[in-house]
Amino acid sequence: MENRKRKTGNVKPGELTSFLFPVFHFLECGGRERDNGGRRIHMASDDQILDPERIKAFIENVYGQLSGAVVSGMIHLGDRLGLYRALQGSGPLTSQELADKTGLHERWLREWLRGQAAAHLIEHRGEGRFELSIEGALALADENSPLFAAGGFYSLPQQFALLERLPESFRTGIGHAYDAFGVEGAIGIERFLAPWFRTFLVPLVLPALDGVVPKLQSGGRVADVGCGAGVALIEMAKAYPQSDFHGYDISRHALERARSNAAAAGARNVAFHDAGVDPIPADGSFDLVTSFDCIHDMTDPAGMMRAVRRALKADGTWLIADIKSKPTFEENLERNPMAAMMYSISVLSCLSSSMSEPGGAGLGTLGFSEPVAREMTAAAGFTRFEKHDFDNPVNAYYEVRP
Repeated sequence: MENRKRKTGNVKPGELTSFLFPVFHFLECGGRERDNGGRRIHMASDDQILDPERIKAFIENVYGQLSGAVVSGMIHLGDRLGLYRALQGSGPLTSQELADKTGLHERWLREWLRGQAAAHLIEHRGEGRFELSIEGALALADENSPLFAAGGFYSLPQQFALLERLPESFRTGIGHAYDAFGVEGAIGIERFLAPWFRTFLVPLVLPALDGVVPKLQSGGRVADVGCGAGVALIEMAKAYPQSDFHGYDISRHALERARSNAAAAGARNVAFHDAGVDPIPADGSFDLVTSFDCIHDMTDPAGMMRAVRRALKADGTWLIADIKSKPTFEENLERNPMAAMMYSISVLSCLSSSMSEPGGAGLGTLGFSEPVAREMTAAAGFTRFEKHDFDNPVNAYYEVRP
């Protein structure tokens, strides 16, 4: 094809900045003025134009993404410094009152509060007073709330630090395991998932599985593959003390957290294993295997599925919880409101983990859709597959049996 130079109307080379100044002036004026009475900016040809309205919308979108990134950093700080917890139930506070309560510097708190109010995360009540709403407390302060979301921001600095190393992954194809985020990565995942485990797993999910609860009540054998910090396993172990629970993971940071959490909970019927050296036994001894939010992160999910099949009894059950996704990118683009966030998280962590070894499967955050789950479990030797709806906006739940 002919390599033609781009034209910008009557703009000469080197004059593009001055040519676009009226457009940026238009944007700065919030659309109250137009470039030369609404003139459109022509580029390349008569049928390729830049419309100031479209420029404005695109620039707003770009800066909206930047806004989300830096406000996320402020949520991380608010959680790390205990500011949301200090605001919870305190009514409207001034920055000085918050400083007195927390021992932190008033001027820094004042700027943080103003930014939080501008982001509609904290309410500005006038006269320099700010208040965390009930909804805000549920999402940002109360770790016992099933709506608690601040844990998802805990390891944000470590995730963003990985940006320095990801260009090499784009060149080589090799990503980074979760331990690349350090212990903060393990704690972040733990805090993000724990509210759901503590609220819904035992009273809602397990009773919905065919015949599982009676086995646990009488003394069953349970494995959690990809157990992380062990919160789910510990909740089950406390509810069913007659059963025997085993957690398997390859993250040393997560396993350290899991053992510490089990000791703190007094859960004596739980053991944790480094799956790299002590994998789940292929002896058909488990009544229940669980996998929460981890299959899409694995370098070899197919091999893990075959291992689970060998570990389960003939009448055993495998509970899979993984990220909700549509079967195709086009469907996710059109119907998944969290698609942009999910694909971006995937590059930072999920895809990176699943490609952290040569030949990694690379499913990524939205790669384990229901059709993929059905196909892969069938290939591993499972014959029964049932989807459950527990009204979770993030996860899909599958009951899989031999």
